Amino acid sequence: MSRVVHVLNGPNLNLLGTREPQVYGAQTLSDVERLCEAACTRHGFSMVFRQSNHEGVLVDWIHEAGREHAAGLLAGVVLNAGACTHTSVALLDAIKGTGVPLIELHISNVFARESFRHHSWISPAARGVICGLGVAGYALAIDAIAQW
Repeated sequence: MSRVVHVLNGPNLNLLGTREPQVYGAQTLSDVERLCEAACTRHGFSMVFRQSNHEGVLVDWIHEAGREHAAGLLAGVVLNAGACTHTSVALLDAIKGTGVPLIELHISNVFARESFRHHSWISPAARGVICGLGVAGYALAIDAIAQW
C-alpha cells in the first residue's frame, strides 16, 4: 500500500484562475490537482486533494491525516490555508495535536504583500514553508515530502 499525501486548500482557492490572476496566475485548482497528481505518481504516493472555504472542515481534514499518520499511512500534508494562515490558531493546534508532517504553501510571496499576510499561525508547526513560486510550489512540496 502506498503512503498518502494530503493536499489541502483553504478559502477562496476554488477561485484560482479568475481571482487576481496578476497575483495567483491563470491556472485553476483543477490544474493544480493534475500537477499534484503527477508529482505524487512520480514518488509512488496516493493523493487526497481537497478545498474548503470553512476553517473547521480544514481542521477535520488535518485530524483525518493525523489518524493516517498514527497508522503509518501518511507521507505528509501540503497545506495552502489561504487567509486562514493569518487567523487560525485552530489549524495550528490541529497540526501540533496530530503531529502531521506538513509543508505550508503559498502561491504568492506573502512577504511582498500587505503586512497582515506576513504573520502565519501555521509556520511554527510546519516542517517547511514554500511561498512565491506560483502553483509550481505544490509539486516542489511533494518532492520535499518524498525526501522525508
